[in-house]
Amino acid sequence: MTTENAASSRGWVVVLAALGINLILGALYAWGVLAKALVVQWHWSRTEAAMPFTVSTVAFALMMVFAGRAQDKLGPRWIALCGGLLFGLGLIASSFATTPLMMLLTYGVVGGCGIGLGYSATTPPAIKWFPPAKKGLITGLVVSGVGVAAVYISPLTQFLLGQTTISRTFLILGIGTSLIIALLSLLLVNPPAGYVPAASAGPAARPAAAPRRDYDWHEMLRTPRFYQLWAMFVLTASAGLMIIAHVAIIAKEQAAWQWGFVPVALLAIFNTTGRIVSGYLSDRIGRTQTMLLAFLLQSLNMFLFAFYTTPALLVFGSACTGLCYGTIFTLMPSATADFYGVRHLGVNYGLVFTAFGVAGVLGPILGGMLRDHSGSYTASYLLSAVMLLLAAGLAFFTRPPRPAAETAGPGR
Repeated sequence: MTTENAASSRGWVVVLAALGINLILGALYAWGVLAKALVVQWHWSRTEAAMPFTVSTVAFALMMVFAGRAQDKLGPRWIALCGGLLFGLGLIASSFATTPLMMLLTYGVVGGCGIGLGYSATTPPAIKWFPPAKKGLITGLVVSGVGVAAVYISPLTQFLLGQTTISRTFLILGIGTSLIIALLSLLLVNPPAGYVPAASAGPAARPAAAPRRDYDWHEMLRTPRFYQLWAMFVLTASAGLMIIAHVAIIAKEQAAWQWGFVPVALLAIFNTTGRIVSGYLSDRIGRTQTMLLAFLLQSLNMFLFAFYTTPALLVFGSACTGLCYGTIFTLMPSATADFYGVRHLGVNYGLVFTAFGVAGVLGPILGGMLRDHSGSYTASYLLSAVMLLLAAGLAFFTRPPRPAAETAGPGR
């Protein structure tokens, strides 16, 4: 095997390990099933049952900043290992929690921080093994693990709850996630110093951009592009979560469809598909062009969502929502790497990802408040559509820095 082939094989091992870790970290999405059990069996209020997930999402996003910086300095292996152990510890500790406050601390804070550590260590090492022309595709494959996790983790959690108690379910999930992530983390490694990936062959690939220097986080924060990316992330993720967080209720109220789990499953499947497809497409037509296409398509879907009053139409709307929502988790890290380089990608994307923490609180709450105030979700759809149009406008005016301007300083 040639040195080039060996490096390529090693790179694919890292990609598959990173994908596997994200697939396990996606156990976060088991919370919907667990929350229902807490309401029915332990008689928690719906707010008490929902808060640990909200806290976990915020802790996840905030930890990404510190975890990304640690990953840049210490490498991905140890950070992913610590993340897996901390996430598992949060789940195991949740098996001893008996009050909402205890669950906020164990699942919300400890578990959320563990997810942030693990997730931060998956994408950066994977894309460093491959040329820029494959950056989007590789990112899409790695982050698809979190999206597809909802397909397996919900029925698995439901099965465990049917066989044992809530506490024992937390314990089993915690032990399993710790062991699997610990093993997979051993396969995560950055390329050796001075490694330059071979250029992609094939006429379909978009020509790689000229090399750009690596920005550290101080320099990145002095560029307007960072705030454009951050604002787009908040707008699009909030718009998506307004619908995703309520889709089972929407199915019942709007289409008289009792099988609310079907659109939930479709969202998960097409969320995963969107991550991979957008990565592949963005390698060919560009990141911001793909963003513009996805945001406009999702905006149109939101304007029409109030008219999806049959199960068939709701299937279409849910699939489109998942497809477009999934794109942001591929395009944002890829664009961050394009604009600011890969050397400091961990901390740089961690700062961009704080937008998801804002969206994770803003989107579901706004969707619920508008529903309670107006009696339907129509206002939520319209607000989502407007937010997506604003994001599309930002994408239209967001352009990668020109190589010639890079030497003049980060503020240009």
